[in-house]
Amino acid sequence: MSDALTTVLDSLQEGFFMFWETLWALVLGFTLSGAVQSFVSRAEMQEAMGDHGPRTVVKTSLLGAASSSCSYAASALAKSLFQRGADFTTSMVFMFASTNLVLELGIVLWLLMGWQFAVAEFVGGTIMIVLFVVLAPRIFPAIELEAARERLNSRGVPAHGHGQVSQDSVPLRQRLRKKAGWADAASYTISDLTMLRRELVIGYVVAGFIAVAVPASVFNTIFVPGHGLLSDLANVVVAPFIAFISFVCSIGNVPLAAALYEGGISFGGTIAFIFADLIALPLVVIYGKFYGRRLALRLFFSLWAVMSVAGLLTDLLFRTINVPFPQRKAEIAMTHLEWNYTTLLNIAFLVVAAAVYWTYRHRERLGGGGAYGKDPVCGMQVERSNPGAISQHEGQTTYFCSDGCKNKFDKDPLKYVARSSEPIER
Repeated sequence: MSDALTTVLDSLQEGFFMFWETLWALVLGFTLSGAVQSFVSRAEMQEAMGDHGPRTVVKTSLLGAASSSCSYAASALAKSLFQRGADFTTSMVFMFASTNLVLELGIVLWLLMGWQFAVAEFVGGTIMIVLFVVLAPRIFPAIELEAARERLNSRGVPAHGHGQVSQDSVPLRQRLRKKAGWADAASYTISDLTMLRRELVIGYVVAGFIAVAVPASVFNTIFVPGHGLLSDLANVVVAPFIAFISFVCSIGNVPLAAALYEGGISFGGTIAFIFADLIALPLVVIYGKFYGRRLALRLFFSLWAVMSVAGLLTDLLFRTINVPFPQRKAEIAMTHLEWNYTTLLNIAFLVVAAAVYWTYRHRERLGGGGAYGKDPVCGMQVERSNPGAISQHEGQTTYFCSDGCKNKFDKDPLKYVARSSEPIER
């Protein structure tokens, strides 16, 4: 019993110090993401995504990278853009970029795993996008995509202005000068943290247990190291399946990736695992609800294929140009506190986090929140003029990021009304 308790405590300690190592990067990333979501026009994004030509794909990738989101929010936004007329391929590219080409992910990868993984995120992400753009028109028939769009619009959500001025109608320079815009940015930051808190906790805790409690023999069985290219091929195929069954999405899968790399998975396999946050089982179910089962299955297998190939090509490219792979560390993060740059940065960004939270709590006094509702299921901030779904309950209108959250709410409205601290609009 004492040995088991020691293992549990050591695993939790390892998970906590992984979190401590990346705390400042998480605050920085979520804060920047909140600002971008507040100030970047959704209408401009949608207008820029009418086809999947090279210029459009590049522009969409940059917009996605700037509009960093969790996997669930990215899938919901991609669906919304497609529903309102954006090209399907380009909508998926936006989804890739907003989860896998973002600043906070690169910083956390650098801190936990080495600069090589941060570079590989952008190199492999670019390869994945190019592969999907080439592959998608041959896999997704235009007639089926139009049928999916019509089905979405038949049950879709009309725009609801409610007398509020949409952020799309206000010039960016003018919004940057208003306190209300920064209050909305703080609300996005806190909402994203609320939505992702479970993913982050699971990611760090599970990674701690994998790093401490799983013996090397298990990894040797799964990853079959020592067989050269054969091992690399096996790893890039198996890694997305591990992501599929792990249920951990978005930035929460980075500590898991660090634990798997320490356990022996190849460099390319680790990259494929990081990208595969978009095919976690709950998301695949969501794709089926959005686009229908046939398109969802095609999307699932095409994503698996491009993630695996992108991981393998990134691995081979780094070998070819002699980029050294990071060493596998005995411990992913130091399991003790030191007075170093990490501690200083964490203290500084905890002050930033406190300022963001204060702004969020006082958003109405600062003039923010008028154009937004809060999804009572996941906590995401939703534009009332562009919600993923709405629901009427006892004469009240509730806004959701997606149909998935709406369905959960409709099954037990009182549970979520009681949980929510946000007033629901009448």
